[in-house]
Amino acid sequence: MTVFPQPPSRSIPPIDQIRSTARYAAEAASKILLEGLSRKIDVGYKGRIDLVTEIDLASEKVIIDTISRKFHDHAFLAEESGTRGPSEGSPFRWIIDPLDGTTNYAHRYPSFCISIAFESTGEMMYGLVYDPLRNMQFEAASGKGATLNDLPISVSDESLPQRSLLATGFSYIHADTPRLLNMATFEVFSREVQGIRRSGSAAIDLCHVAMGVLDGFWERRLSPWDTAAGILIVREAGGRISDGSGGPFHLEAPLVVATNGLIHDWMIEKIRQAGEDPGQKPELQ
Repeated sequence: MTVFPQPPSRSIPPIDQIRSTARYAAEAASKILLEGLSRKIDVGYKGRIDLVTEIDLASEKVIIDTISRKFHDHAFLAEESGTRGPSEGSPFRWIIDPLDGTTNYAHRYPSFCISIAFESTGEMMYGLVYDPLRNMQFEAASGKGATLNDLPISVSDESLPQRSLLATGFSYIHADTPRLLNMATFEVFSREVQGIRRSGSAAIDLCHVAMGVLDGFWERRLSPWDTAAGILIVREAGGRISDGSGGPFHLEAPLVVATNGLIHDWMIEKIRQAGEDPGQKPELQ
């Protein structure tokens, strides 16, 4: 009897399966990250100052291998290996940053994480950001709220800009441009808020907005793997996400703004006043 291959399933996997697989993958990757801190590692360059390490590559491989064993017909978008998946296409995609904060990691600066997101037909369904040094696991499932180590989290209730703490970052791409974008916006905000921080990890910054440590965050030229999990975590924690004009955010947007919602419109107006071109779409490599 001839046996024909079965077509890949198009039903959305149960969220418990998505969660348990992502957690297992993040745990395996975290062991690689923590082990690498104890020894000298190989560092390469994707640009003049944009680093990639053997740890990024090893972490990404173990995450993709772990997920693929459970969901062999799902597609991937990952920072180091780009787009991959079944030849016939899939409505399901995992978006992965195996080491967000590579420069921090290479310098042993304690701010880096693993980011794993799952989307179905373009809708973000689940996100996980794991900070292995602090054992902080942020998660969100669409319509289910956001958690930190399984406990519910929510954004802050600060409505006054002068009492607000913000965070931002600066793109590697703009380091080679005549004028460093974001500096004018940074100056505008720094004159009116309580403080601005730069952690070097957009995923961690987004999670800090979600848990109420930060009141707002903005950054230009981020890639989908930087924001995919974090934006869902912020939304599910009661926050607001938009592009730089206040419109709906999408993963290719040149500027992301994430806040507790109460200072969002104010931040959008200040970004407009700074008058900086938000730049082109991020490059997907």
